[in-house]
Amino acid sequence: MPRTTSDTSVGTVGAPPTPAGAPPRHRWWILAVIGLAQLMVVLDATIVNIALPSAQKDLGFSDGDRQWIVTAYALAFGSLLLLGGRIADLFGRKMTFLVGLAGFAGASALGGAAGSFEVLVAARAVQGLFGALLAPAALSLLTTTFTDARERAKAFGVYGAIAGAGGAIGLLLGGVLTEHLDWRWTLYVNLVFAAVAFLGGALLLARGSRDRTATIDVPGAVLVSAGLFGLVYGFSNAESHDWDSPATWGFLAAGAVLLAVFAGWQTRAAHPLLPLRVLLDRNRGASFVSVLISGAGMFGVFLFLTYYLQQSLGYTPIKTGLAFLPMVAALMLTSTVASTVLIPRLGPKPVVPLGMGTAAAGMAWLTALDLHSGYATDILPPLVVAGLGLGLVMAPAMSLATAGVDAEDAGVASAAVNTMQQVGGSLGTALLNTLSTSAATDYLTGRNPKDPAVVAQAGLEAYSTAYWWSAVFFAAGLLISVLLYRRGAPAADAQAAPVVHM
Repeated sequence: MPRTTSDTSVGTVGAPPTPAGAPPRHRWWILAVIGLAQLMVVLDATIVNIALPSAQKDLGFSDGDRQWIVTAYALAFGSLLLLGGRIADLFGRKMTFLVGLAGFAGASALGGAAGSFEVLVAARAVQGLFGALLAPAALSLLTTTFTDARERAKAFGVYGAIAGAGGAIGLLLGGVLTEHLDWRWTLYVNLVFAAVAFLGGALLLARGSRDRTATIDVPGAVLVSAGLFGLVYGFSNAESHDWDSPATWGFLAAGAVLLAVFAGWQTRAAHPLLPLRVLLDRNRGASFVSVLISGAGMFGVFLFLTYYLQQSLGYTPIKTGLAFLPMVAALMLTSTVASTVLIPRLGPKPVVPLGMGTAAAGMAWLTALDLHSGYATDILPPLVVAGLGLGLVMAPAMSLATAGVDAEDAGVASAAVNTMQQVGGSLGTALLNTLSTSAATDYLTGRNPKDPAVVAQAGLEAYSTAYWWSAVFFAAGLLISVLLYRRGAPAADAQAAPVVHM
């Protein structure tokens, strides 16, 4: 988040004072604390996915409602990230970090104990709210702790690796906890992470002086949060109210209007949440759109393939988590190759569209899955193809989204690109869930809904519809990225701040 000269260095409580300008003596322990908090926030985007079928069976919510367990977290987290960074500046990063940890733990405990769907959704939203406080504060603390350029590069490398592996860890840990304990432990486990990180933060982080010049763009925060909620709620209502219902198009229209007003307000606000100059560069604008689209497609495949594997093929939660790991490995492989080899030589114009097309092909391939599909022959190949494509999109787009921004905009650009991913996941999950549920309902029309074979085929129709629309998302991303990205390799900027997935 934006840094100010009022920040003090981070040190150890009770230790001799660190000489002015010297890095904190316990900085690598501080990295461990911050990394643990980051892992908790990132894995929570996927750990609950594996547990969703079990939670749905326990609490009895409908297929139309299940997306809110994912969306409530991603929407609150994504829409409040920019605001969280300003709060960290205003109230101090250590205090914001510790409050974020405590709040996240409390919301996790509430969700784990939830006796109803409504309580679980509310707990997930509160998790997202406190995660939006925690993640920017953690990133800022990392920046102020590691002042040496070489050490900072190592620290951000570790932090980025934790962020990249968090999704895979969440899938596997979610399977283990659900199968051997209970789905509620996918939430209770956060209490352990938060307790260790809170203790370490309280002991190792020194209280920094607040930036009293920082201000919060409250109207901007309200407009963008309400606008995004309107879009997500409108898409989700289409399943139960149809597209021509005021409960659908009314919320969609209201969301679009509120976001338009937010964009206008950002041009007049004294301290805007998202200065529009950050979005106006062609490469950056293309990168934001690419992250939005890939977030929508990636969240979608995790949700629907989880249900397919567990409900259609009878996979255990652990087996489901393991099934996703090759996709994550493929994503990490092409992310590394794209960032270190392809983008410096070729630039984003051929690489990101290639990734979009590859991901679209993987999504389309998944539509061939049926009740007799084998993992090695039918599921693994399209999963790996989708992962290879996503890696070619995500790493370049997230890096180029901050390339060339002014120093004072580096923090907000970093938060904005992560916001785009979470918002894409929210919108994509809501829309795909509506389309898939409607497809299942249409298939059941005129058929016996008590026949297990009919119900199983209806599920396949739902999943296939979601995969096709995900393929459409990526195909649109291919076209947009071809049109918007500039030709040639981007100019290197030695002063650019690293961007980290929150």
